[in-house]
Amino acid sequence: MSKRSDIVLIGAGIMSATLGVLLKELMPDSKITIYERLDEVGAESSDAWNNAGTGHSAFCELNYTPQTQNGEVDLTKALNIAERFEVSKQFWAYLHKKDRVPTEVPFINDIPHMSFVMGQENVDFLHSRHTTMTQYAIFEAMKYSVDRDQMLEWMPLMMHGRSKDEKVAATRMDIGTDVNFGSITRAMFGYLKTLGDVHLILGQEVEDLTPIDGDKWLVSVKSMKDGSRSEDTANFVFIGAGGGALPLLEKSDIPEGKGYGGFPVSGQWLKCVNPDIIDQHEAKVYGKAAVGAPPMSVPHLDTRMMTGSKSLLFGPYAGFSTKFLKNGSYLDLPLSIEVHNIWPMLSAGINNIGLTKYLIEQVMQSHQDRFEMLTTYYPTAHIEDWELAIAGQRVQIIKKDSKEGGVLKFGTEIVTDKKGNLAALLGASPGASTAVSIMIDLLNECFPDEMKSQDWTNKLKSIIPSYGCSLINDDKLCRKTRDYTSEILSIQS
Repeated sequence: MSKRSDIVLIGAGIMSATLGVLLKELMPDSKITIYERLDEVGAESSDAWNNAGTGHSAFCELNYTPQTQNGEVDLTKALNIAERFEVSKQFWAYLHKKDRVPTEVPFINDIPHMSFVMGQENVDFLHSRHTTMTQYAIFEAMKYSVDRDQMLEWMPLMMHGRSKDEKVAATRMDIGTDVNFGSITRAMFGYLKTLGDVHLILGQEVEDLTPIDGDKWLVSVKSMKDGSRSEDTANFVFIGAGGGALPLLEKSDIPEGKGYGGFPVSGQWLKCVNPDIIDQHEAKVYGKAAVGAPPMSVPHLDTRMMTGSKSLLFGPYAGFSTKFLKNGSYLDLPLSIEVHNIWPMLSAGINNIGLTKYLIEQVMQSHQDRFEMLTTYYPTAHIEDWELAIAGQRVQIIKKDSKEGGVLKFGTEIVTDKKGNLAALLGASPGASTAVSIMIDLLNECFPDEMKSQDWTNKLKSIIPSYGCSLINDDKLCRKTRDYTSEILSIQS
């Protein structure tokens, strides 16, 4: 079988859903086909149990505000992520206002975001961080406390049984949220399926990508059910397949994809099974990551809203698997190694011995070891109240580097060919929370002329009122935007 699409999206996660909706708003007559290897959408990294769900807004993640050698707090990453999350909220508010993403329960909920530190050095850092961040309107509502009675009110589970001699401090942002990215992903695909010329095809794995006719792509697809094969000719292809994006980028054979490798990291949670304990905690409380730990392993005691019910998780605990997807193959990593990336991958491994050691230690942990880590944050915890839950799979970027051979990068990166008719998204956190901004970056790279047009600019401003403006430098606009999205999404401003 053979078909022809204007646009092919590979992977039915938050990224493809976001890009698909944006493209149909900007190009309503475009023919879009989405291929997903699983039998449901949003079931890999976008799924609530596989994703941190924090609504990463840099309120509580201490790894987004590193301390420089001279003792200052660097807000560069935190400001960027905070602004990008506000952009995502505007996009969701637009869809909600237009009644395009109906869900049985809210996909975004009020959950305070907190940072918690132990030890005088960390207390001093958190105070400096708070002082620096609250100079900006985007963080101005942040509270800081070393008052134990205040902290007992904020997070009773974490303060009961804690030594009075221990130096502790916390910050709190009441406007924090919990986002069920699986829910919003399914809602967006539900909307896309109602539109003409949008076809969502599940249980289909893209096997190969071949350039044809100078500016098009032949997409080769295999049915996961019966092995039958089909082809699709597309003007533009987006590879948004999470950990599966790297192998497909390699199959495209574009020069821009050379030198990239992937390092898979899996995650695990301790999940509370005692409803009485779950009811006593209502916050996302983040601590400091262990030395050598990847950013996705920042420990946190995390209230989650799963399909309307409240859950409590602690972790994540890092693990290692050669799979690139939770539902992938153990051959994913070895099959991804090719001549163009073997040296960058080896170099990155040599330069990150500490990370390798950390992952080995994590894999070797017993349930008792994991529980002891929990008691650092929740001193009076009982082991029988917690069980192990498997989280998602992430593939960190390894990129060729002229000086070091290869570097391990955290975050996300867009790779496009020189013609702009193929794009792949590599990497991990904080991807889902900043998906809208990432996809706008992609549109700027792949549709530069259209993005400069007045028609697309006006449309984007109707979707994202702050488009083209800075929420970091314009305090009034930041407050106005938050009030707008909070009212529509029924969350705290």
